[in-house]
Amino acid sequence: MEALAARPYSADDFRARLAIDRGPFAAADYADMRLNPDYAELMKTMALREAAVLVPIVDHPREATVLLTKRQEKLRSHSGQVAFPGGRIDPTDASPEDAALREAYEEIGLPPSEVEIVGRMPDYPAGSGFSIAPVFGIVRPGTPLTINEDEVEAAFEVPLRFLMDPANHSQDSRVWGDKERFFYRMPFEGWMIWGVTAGIIRTVYERLYA
Repeated sequence: MEALAARPYSADDFRARLAIDRGPFAAADYADMRLNPDYAELMKTMALREAAVLVPIVDHPREATVLLTKRQEKLRSHSGQVAFPGGRIDPTDASPEDAALREAYEEIGLPPSEVEIVGRMPDYPAGSGFSIAPVFGIVRPGTPLTINEDEVEAAFEVPLRFLMDPANHSQDSRVWGDKERFFYRMPFEGWMIWGVTAGIIRTVYERLYA
């Protein structure tokens, strides 16, 4: 397709793929929701709180990377996990996009002016009680970050090529309550990407790259 003529795994290529994504938009059809159909149905009965995350695609000249964080161990929600910058949508936020940009600035000092919002995907229901809107943004490489150490332990980049390779998506399970829950893991250079973050990444792969 002409729209995908950009370099593979570049930010331009990602932007083009996202632009022609036309659904379907049922989140339960993707990622670990597919691995846990009973869990997906349970999420539909819960009063989920609205949240948003920024999925920052860093526009390096050769190939793009994805900017991730490791949350502090002391946090109540998703403590110690690898995550996208984000959090709950406040009443003062005009949209999920605004919430994602605000949270990214609060957590890692990423200026909203340095982020080009290029799209969204279906909201991701999480067992922690949130419905998470993944917001995609293109970020200029070398943008200085200021880590909020109360919330974030570290920020790092992972090649988009690595994350979009299904060979790097292993399946695992854990018992929560009386149910076995299946999920994806994506280990990378000492970092363990799993849970909601891996689920969102897997959704990106299934919708745009599979």
